[in-house]
Amino acid sequence: MKEMIYLDNAATTLRKPECVRKAVYEAMGTLGNYGRGGHGITLETSRKIYEAREAIAGFFGFGNPSGVAFTCNATEALNTVIRGIFDPGEHVVTTALEHNSVLRPLYEMEKTGVLVTVLPADEKGNISYEEMEQAIGDKTRAVVCTHASNVTGNMLDIERVGKICRRKGILFVLDASQTAGAVPVQMEKCGIDVLCFTGHKGLMGPQGTGGICVREGVEIRPLKAGGSGIHSFEREHPGIMPGRLEAGTLNGHGIVGLLSAVEYVKQAGVENIGAYEQKLARVFYEGVREIPGVKVYGDFEKKERAAIVTLNMGEYDSAQVSDELSCTYEIYARSGAHCAPLMHQAMGTQEQGAVRFSFSWFNTMEEVEQTVRALRELAAE
Repeated sequence: MKEMIYLDNAATTLRKPECVRKAVYEAMGTLGNYGRGGHGITLETSRKIYEAREAIAGFFGFGNPSGVAFTCNATEALNTVIRGIFDPGEHVVTTALEHNSVLRPLYEMEKTGVLVTVLPADEKGNISYEEMEQAIGDKTRAVVCTHASNVTGNMLDIERVGKICRRKGILFVLDASQTAGAVPVQMEKCGIDVLCFTGHKGLMGPQGTGGICVREGVEIRPLKAGGSGIHSFEREHPGIMPGRLEAGTLNGHGIVGLLSAVEYVKQAGVENIGAYEQKLARVFYEGVREIPGVKVYGDFEKKERAAIVTLNMGEYDSAQVSDELSCTYEIYARSGAHCAPLMHQAMGTQEQGAVRFSFSWFNTMEEVEQTVRALRELAAE
C-alpha cells in the first residue's frame, strides 16, 4: 500500500506540530470558561486567552492585544468585518482574486445599498494597482482584499495597497487566510487597519480557530450578541473590545492550541517556513510545466508567491484527474472551483475547474517528486 501524500494544505494543514496536539489535549482537562466567574480555573483560563491575544498581536506586528478578537475561522472573521463596517451608500473596492468568504458577504451588503467594485484579474491572475487607485472615490470606505489567491498562489503587494489606502484616507481590510504563518504580515508596517486570519492553515493550528485584528479607532458592529460575562443587565451587547466581537463561549481549547502553533511558527521562523514551502512549490512547477497537455495557472515570474500550483491536464475534468491521483496514487489534491468563482472566470475554467496542489512545512521533496512522476504517467496514458 502506497503511503498517502497530502497536498491540500491551502484547504487545511493535515499535519500539525506535536506541541499543538498536546496543548489541545491538555486544555481539554484543565480549561474553564473565559471571563465567566472569579474562581481560579476561570482566572487561569482568562490569562491563557490573553496570552494568545498577545502572541497573535506580536506575530502580526500589531501593538494592541485587546484589538484581537477570536472567531471560529476566517469566514466568520470576514463576515463580521464586512457586515460591521459598511453603511448603505458607502463604497468598497475588492478584487477578482477573492474567496467567497469575501464575495458573498459583499454581495449581501450590496442588497442593502453598499456599492461594490470588483477589480478584474488578467489571464495570469494579476490585478492593476492603477485601476485600484482609480476606483477609489469620495464614497469609498475601504479596500477589502486577499493577500494571496487560494487558486493561483499569486500574492498582492500589500504594502502598495496600504499606501494607496493611506493616501486616499480609507480603510484597508486584509484576508490573510493563505499567508498567515508562511509569509510575514506586519499590520502597522503595511498600513493594515483590519486583518482577518484563520488558525488551521499556514499557522498549523486547530480547526475552529481564527480571528480579527482591529486597529484602535476602527468601529465594527457586532455580528452576534449574547453572553459576554460583563454588563449583563444591559440590553445591548457590550461595545468594549475584544468582547464586542466575541459573544458566547470562546473555543478555549482551540485557542490554546493556536497559541502553541503561533509559538511553534515563530520558533521555526516564518521566513524559513515560507522559503521551504515555496521551494517545494517551485520544484513541483518546474517538474510539471513541460508535461504534454498540462496547463499551469498563475504568474510564476514573480518570486513572492503562496505555495500553490494549480493546473489542468488537457480537456479532462479536474475531478477526474484528482480522483485518479487519489485512487491510484494516494495523492490528495483539490479539484473544482475552490470557492473562488471570479478567479476561475478570469482563467476560463468555470466548467473544467482545476486541480490545486498546495504545500506545507511537513511535506517533503520526495513527495513532490513522486507527484510529478504520477502526473507524467497520467499524461502518457
